[in-house]
Amino acid sequence: MSDEILTDIRDGVLTVRINRPDRKNALTAAMYAAMADALERGAADRSVNVALFVGTDGVFTAGNDIKDFLNDPPHTEAAPVHRMISFLASTDLPLVAAVDGPAVGIGTTMLFHCDYVHVTERAHLQMPFVDLAVVPEAGSSFLAPRLMGHPKAAELLMLGKPFNGSEAVRLGIANQIDAPEDLEAAARATALAFAAKPPAALRATKALLRASENQMQAAMKREAEAFSKGLASAEAKEAFSAFLEKRKPDFSNLG
Repeated sequence: MSDEILTDIRDGVLTVRINRPDRKNALTAAMYAAMADALERGAADRSVNVALFVGTDGVFTAGNDIKDFLNDPPHTEAAPVHRMISFLASTDLPLVAAVDGPAVGIGTTMLFHCDYVHVTERAHLQMPFVDLAVVPEAGSSFLAPRLMGHPKAAELLMLGKPFNGSEAVRLGIANQIDAPEDLEAAARATALAFAAKPPAALRATKALLRASENQMQAAMKREAEAFSKGLASAEAKEAFSAFLEKRKPDFSNLG
């Protein structure tokens, strides 16, 4: 297990900690693989009743590590990021998250699959996929309008507007706001509350709540196809180059 993804199992709770603070917890393919491995093992472990996602040093995750992403783009379903997303979308294991600071891209979209989300007021959520000339992922193109309506989903997914913890609660992405110093303890208390429930009934209830799972899986397939196509486009090459070069992208002469 990479020291950039730390795991711990105690009292029925699998804690998955994103631990790369020097890069704002930006996720690499190796980190996605470590997370997917830990989650798959946890789901198969009868001592685990809930998974808890946490960040490090006031940061959840800044999203994908762009250099790593470009060196190893996720073109197939076997790619680590797709493995991790597929788990989140299909598991009957209850999922809890504690979000402080940046939660960009997958740092926001993964929350749509969590059953209880704690945030701080200073949480900074954003889904800037279009800005990078790609499309949303993790089923967010299906889940966001279903959760918050088309107008707000379009604002967040098409314009990529950032929003804070209070807005996340108002939109139904998160459940409660905690002070930064109380966040992890509060999230662990929620995880322990899930872990104390009858596990079979709890997982069955989660499965019932996902009655539209087939529609979401179909949306995820469409997203993956559009994402791969967009990734190969001239727009994406310009967007990623501009990001790495810390300049404003210019899409005016791309035909």
